[in-house]
Amino acid sequence: MELKPRVVLIVEDDAAVSRALSRAVRSLGFSVYTFDSGEALLASEVPQSPAVMLLDLHLPGIGGADLISKLVARTPDLRIAVMTGRDIGGAREACLNAGATTYIAKPISRTVLAALLDV
Repeated sequence: MELKPRVVLIVEDDAAVSRALSRAVRSLGFSVYTFDSGEALLASEVPQSPAVMLLDLHLPGIGGADLISKLVARTPDLRIAVMTGRDIGGAREACLNAGATTYIAKPISRTVLAALLDV
């Protein structure tokens, strides 16, 4: 039986949201790596085979579909869940076309989070 990856990457520039998501993800039994920008993520050594990435749509610097395209090129099997508190027309389609697997609204309930992580 193949074990599911137990690592979640969170890319969120709001420190309070990042902390809350980190706590919730850890409570579901996952390890968490957090980044406050797309640039910080791209400059890092991303752990192999994360279960999913929770990516804030509205980041300073590189974000959205541009960041997703770079991530998919770098880690093709990465499941990317785009999170937003401000849905902008066309953003959902752009992110999904760039390679995101899911597009969800914040706040994210623990139930939705567990479903995203296949718990």
